[in-house]
Amino acid sequence: MRVGMGYDVHKLTEGRKLILGGVEIPWEKGLLGHSDADVLVHAVMDALLGASALGDIGKHFPDSDPAYKGISSILLLQHVTNLLKKNGYCIGNIDATIIAQKPKMAPHILKMRKNMADAMGISESCLNIKATTEEGLGFTGKEEGIASQAICLLYRNAEMEGETR
Repeated sequence: MRVGMGYDVHKLTEGRKLILGGVEIPWEKGLLGHSDADVLVHAVMDALLGASALGDIGKHFPDSDPAYKGISSILLLQHVTNLLKKNGYCIGNIDATIIAQKPKMAPHILKMRKNMADAMGISESCLNIKATTEEGLGFTGKEEGIASQAICLLYRNAEMEGETR
C-alpha cells in the first residue's frame, strides 16, 4: 500500500467560472489558472501521482503547454487514473478538503463526489470531500484564493502483487 498527499491553491479573480470537483458553482469570482483551475481535482491528482511515485501534475500537464489551456480537470483526472492502472495501482480511498471562506460548498459536495468518482471509476464511498473556512484568516479567509488538500491510499493490483517497483 502507498499513501500520497496533494495540495493546490489558485487565486480568485473576476471573469472566470468557479469550478470545483467538476461542478460549476455560481459565484461572482472564479479561479485563475491555465486549465479550469479546479483546485480540488488538482490536489487529488497530486496525491495520486505522489503515492504512485509518478511525479506531479506540473510534470504531466505543464502550464506552458497550450493543449491544457482551459481544459477540464476532470479529463486530466481520467488520464491520471489510467496512468495508475498502467502502473498496477488501484485506488483504496481519498479524503479531500476544500479551504474557502466563500461560497458555501455543502450544496455541491454530492455532485463533486459523483463527478470525481465517475472519472476515476471508483465508488463514491471511496471518496470523501469536505470543506472548511479559515475564520477570516489568511489568503483563503480574506477571499483572495481557494486551496485544497487531499490524501489517498493506493494498493497494487492482485496480478501485480509479486512485482516490486
